[in-house]
Amino acid sequence: MPFPESSHATGCVVLADGTVFFGAGFGAEGHAVGEVCFNTAMTGYQEILTDPSYAGQIITFTFPHIGNVGTTHEDCESVTPSACGAIVRWQPTKPSNWRSESHLSDWMSEHGMIGVGDVDSRALTRKIRETGAPHATIMHCPKGQFNIAELRQFAVEFTGLDGADLAAEVTNPQGYDWRSKRWQWPEGFTESKGSEFQVAAIDYGVKRNLLRCLTDVGASVKVFSAETQVDDIINAGIDGLFLSNGPGDPAATGQYAVPLIRDVIEQSDLPVFGICLGHQMLALALGGRTIKMQHGHHGANHPVKDLRTGKVEITSMNHGFMVDRDSLPQDVEETHISLFDGTNCGLQMQKRPVFSVQFHPEASPGPQDSFYLFEQFADSMRARRQHHAKPRSRPQNSCSSP
Repeated sequence: MPFPESSHATGCVVLADGTVFFGAGFGAEGHAVGEVCFNTAMTGYQEILTDPSYAGQIITFTFPHIGNVGTTHEDCESVTPSACGAIVRWQPTKPSNWRSESHLSDWMSEHGMIGVGDVDSRALTRKIRETGAPHATIMHCPKGQFNIAELRQFAVEFTGLDGADLAAEVTNPQGYDWRSKRWQWPEGFTESKGSEFQVAAIDYGVKRNLLRCLTDVGASVKVFSAETQVDDIINAGIDGLFLSNGPGDPAATGQYAVPLIRDVIEQSDLPVFGICLGHQMLALALGGRTIKMQHGHHGANHPVKDLRTGKVEITSMNHGFMVDRDSLPQDVEETHISLFDGTNCGLQMQKRPVFSVQFHPEASPGPQDSFYLFEQFADSMRARRQHHAKPRSRPQNSCSSP
């Protein structure tokens, strides 16, 4: 049962407005400050906690059974988890899964991540929906000693995600090559033995499964830092440019990311594919703007409509900012919308193979309804290669035969 007061509590969540939720701490000891969001996914808690897009955020899971399948190194979406912590309805149970390597609490402790269980997650989620994503301090103290006033002050002083360039904090500063494919039974992860395309992926906080999906459609992927220079992309001998997911305010990251994207579009005919933050970066590069949402979209059951076909896809989402459709220029078409609130979820240049979506077609966790987007990207690169391979026609002789 949720703790109504501090008696016997070993964990707590203190919001900036003074609201306090007491519970049972697990994972690492100490405190962390961040923006609280809620995630409605029923699977994949480890993939969610290791998604770099959650930098600066504390995740409230609405699904109660968090920790029941343990953790495994194969399910990490990044080398180091970026989320500040986790809030759950029940404390993690003993894992029951053949792939499990460790208990969720032990895994979180190893990675310095704080958790609080036995919290009324429904009440917290309702508060977030009604008043927006709050700033909060989360704390785990086995002795149950909490200075609530001090913890609240930490939350009040938290500057939030507005204006925060968090992509620079989670990007890998060193480029690297990626060849691993998606997990398949019974082999697990396997290495690609060949490739049809060369893709440059800008790492704003890229999830590993995004790179695996690119490999699955025939790409050999070279990952570049978020702050790479345009010449590095143009001169890399690539067939396409991929813009990854990531955390923070797109307008802040756009200060250095947008010029590169704009230059690539203007100086080349490369296909460009963006996802999540990459979608927002592309919109900014094309002349649009972004807006902070009240509580964002976080989950694996979000319906999205493809306006070109009328098809409805169930998608995985994780974003707190959105593209303002009214700011898009005339040569940019809106391709997808959320059926929850009608917000923009996709765009495409009308005369170029340059497109992006707000949701996560790679899932992990979530449905795979939208994998076709990776195939669309591959088709664009294939068409470009065929165009460049066409021999030039001989000029017609204007002189008549004697």
